[in-house]
Amino acid sequence: MTDAPPPSAPAAPQDQVSVTHHTLHLNGRELRYTATAGTMVLHEERLKEGAVEGARPQAELFFVAYALEDQDAATRPLTFSFNGGPGSSSVWLHLGLLGPRRVVMGDAGQLTGPPYQLTDNEFTLLLHSDLVFIDPVSTGYSRATEGNKPADFHGFQPDIETVGEFIRLWTTRAERWLSPKFLIGESYGTTRAAALSGHLQERHGLFLNGIMLVSSILDFSTVDFTPGHDLAYVLHFPTYAATAWYHGRLDPTRTLPEVLQEAEAFAAGEYHQGLFRGARLTDEERQRLAQTYARLTGLDEAFVLRHDLRVPLDRYTKELLRTQARTVGRLDSRFTGMDRNAGGGEYEYDPSMSAIVGPYTAAINHLLRHELGYRSDLPYEVLTGRVWPWSYREFENRHVRVSDTLRGAMHRNPHLKVYVGSGYFDFATPYFATRHTLDHLALDPALHGNIREHTYEAGHMMYVHGPSLAQQSQDLASFIGWATGQDS
Repeated sequence: MTDAPPPSAPAAPQDQVSVTHHTLHLNGRELRYTATAGTMVLHEERLKEGAVEGARPQAELFFVAYALEDQDAATRPLTFSFNGGPGSSSVWLHLGLLGPRRVVMGDAGQLTGPPYQLTDNEFTLLLHSDLVFIDPVSTGYSRATEGNKPADFHGFQPDIETVGEFIRLWTTRAERWLSPKFLIGESYGTTRAAALSGHLQERHGLFLNGIMLVSSILDFSTVDFTPGHDLAYVLHFPTYAATAWYHGRLDPTRTLPEVLQEAEAFAAGEYHQGLFRGARLTDEERQRLAQTYARLTGLDEAFVLRHDLRVPLDRYTKELLRTQARTVGRLDSRFTGMDRNAGGGEYEYDPSMSAIVGPYTAAINHLLRHELGYRSDLPYEVLTGRVWPWSYREFENRHVRVSDTLRGAMHRNPHLKVYVGSGYFDFATPYFATRHTLDHLALDPALHGNIREHTYEAGHMMYVHGPSLAQQSQDLASFIGWATGQDS
């Protein structure tokens, strides 16, 4: 009887990619591009007595890259894209705005319903830049490798280091160090992008031409409704007014710009000053503030007074259309929902989130396997709660704030340009909060011209709105031209 052979060590994970070639027909032009979908294994160097002994696999990051064929890589711009969450894959920017294919889903009040479709994206940024979509660990098909704990990657700093290492390695292997380079992030992806602007410079010496921030959140204090913290009430107020206007709760003869001009002036002036005074307000002053607040937000004056002039977001989204037994969305307040209990205090679900999950999930699963030839039986994690709790230990006892990292990156690299895009109907990252953050960057005056700010008549994912998609695509194309010196 012979002894059984010892079990063999598990094989080291390997990069696995699928490369396909495609043709895009746009306005009489035929564009040929290469798509690469797959995983890249990231390794951690192992040190022994100060010397590198080897590298241990950490994680497999899934990505989809698109490159226009027959281009000069040295001059061709390159854009790395990701979404936020935390816990979101890169699907939203990929199939909603930037990629060569996009979802057909309709818009608020005109959703197509299942089954969903993909179509060629006539607005794709691939016309102006090669694209790499990155899924952070535990999103998409990205996973921690065997022997590593997924939770070790679920936090502010490890996320920055992992995505930063992917960008460095991908740039190196693709021989794109001399290409103009950009980042584009959405929502928490803007937090990641701003943090990466400093990390890539300091850790890898990789300087960027530009950063594109879509639905930006660089200072979490601007959306904190904790009692005693009044800033969020001020910065959400213009979005309350925009939402009331959209749903017909204000004077129908007024335009949105007219409403927002008054709402912004009231929020930054009389309302802000009134909240600052707190209990020192007289009854007459409190009544006058409540009247203006109610008139601009579509709420009942008594309701405003019962909330001490501070209506939280979750109450507003439930209250505005209560008489119609409808709620309004958080990501995009143009969308409406239906709750079981119309008399409740908060909505049951975000109707704007429900509107996008189905079409984007169907589209990405079809695209990856059927069109890009990447096969996996893992669930593609479009938006997962598996990353929670997300660690912010670097910001213990203070708000997450990366605006100063962005300022530092711009000071060290005065050529760095920044695009900022916001939606008027976005409650998750309100446009007025973003403007407040930009106004408090402490950026040197010589660099103020390096930021371009755009606002659209839509919500958090403004590209689900057809006119906003067309305008935003034009703005991004112009931004890349400007940041690479090809367009003023």
